[in-house]
Amino acid sequence: MSNWMMRRKYSLNSRKLLIRLIENWPAKVLALALALVLFVFNQMRTMTTRHLSVPLIVETSADLVPAGPYPQNVRLHLRGEDDGIRAIADGDIEAYVDFTGYDIEGLYHTSVQIRRKGSALGIEPLEITVSPLEVSLYLDLRVEKTLPLAAVEMHGSVASGFDLVSHLVVPSEIVVSGPSGILENVTELKTDSVNLSGRNSNFTVMVNIINPSPFVTLRGSGMAEFQGDISPSVPVRNIEGIPITLTGLNPGFAADIHGRTGSVRLEGMQEQLDAFSPAADFLTADCSGLTGPGTYMLPIAINLPEGFILLRHEPDQLNITITLIEDEDEASLLPQNEQFEE
Repeated sequence: MSNWMMRRKYSLNSRKLLIRLIENWPAKVLALALALVLFVFNQMRTMTTRHLSVPLIVETSADLVPAGPYPQNVRLHLRGEDDGIRAIADGDIEAYVDFTGYDIEGLYHTSVQIRRKGSALGIEPLEITVSPLEVSLYLDLRVEKTLPLAAVEMHGSVASGFDLVSHLVVPSEIVVSGPSGILENVTELKTDSVNLSGRNSNFTVMVNIINPSPFVTLRGSGMAEFQGDISPSVPVRNIEGIPITLTGLNPGFAADIHGRTGSVRLEGMQEQLDAFSPAADFLTADCSGLTGPGTYMLPIAINLPEGFILLRHEPDQLNITITLIEDEDEASLLPQNEQFEE
C-alpha cells in the first residue's frame, strides 16, 4: 500500500473519531461534570477536621532571648482523611517562629511555621492551618548572673516551749540567665515561705525558688533546701544601761568613763530573771593599778549572782581617762607626784 493511501485512510479514521466525540456533546459534558461532582462529594465525605493546641516554639540566636509577651500556644486546624489525622500523635506537629536571623535587640515580626515529624510525616492528604498566622516579639540581649538566694519568709509558730534557733538555705547562690533589661534590676532571689506551725525538732524541707520573670531561666532544679534548727526554749533576759562602778581609785584622781554603761544577757529561771535588779557592784572596773593621769583600758568584772548563766555582756573593757584633782591637799599628793617626776 502506498504512502498516499495510508495517509488517506488515517485521515478518514481521525475524522470519524472526531465526529463520534462531538456527537451528543452536551450530554457527554453533563455526564463528565456529574462524575466530577460525585468524586468531590465522595472525597468530602471521607475528609474530617481535627483541632489541636500546641506550644509555640521560639527559635533565636544564642545572643538574644524573648523579652516581651507572645502567645504561648497556637491553634492548629488539621484536615484530612479520618484514619490519617486520628493517627497523628500529640507532639508530632510543632509550631515555631524563627528569629535566628536577628542579632541585635528590637521588636520583630515573623510568620508561624509548621514542622511535621513522627506519625505526621507520611499522612496525605493533610491540610494544616494555624492561628495566629504571625507573631510579634521583642528580643533583648541574653545575660547571665549569679544571684544570692535570700532567707525565706516563715509563717506559723513552732510548738510551745521551743524556739527556731537558726536556719540555712542551700544553695546560697543561683545562676540565672535572661534578658538584660529585666535582670539588671534583679539583685536577689527568694523562695516560697516555710510553715513552722507545731514543729518541735530539727527539720529539712524542699522549697521552690521564686522566678522573678517568665523570661528568666534558673539553672538547676528550681528548688532549694531549707534546714531549720529547733531547740527547747530557755528563759533569757536582756538588761541595758547598767552603771559601771570604779573600785580602788586613788582619791587624788578624777575618772571619766565618757558616760559608758553596760549591758548583759542572762539565762535562768523565769521568776528569778523577772525579779533580778543589778546591784551597784554588778559591773566593776578595778582602778587600783592606775598611777597617774592618762587614758587606760580596764577589764570589766561581773559579779554574777548564783542561779544565772551569762550569755553575753558589753563592754568587755572600759575606756577611762584619769586626771589630777588640783585642790587636793598637797601632802597627800606628794608621793604620787614623786612617782610622776620619775
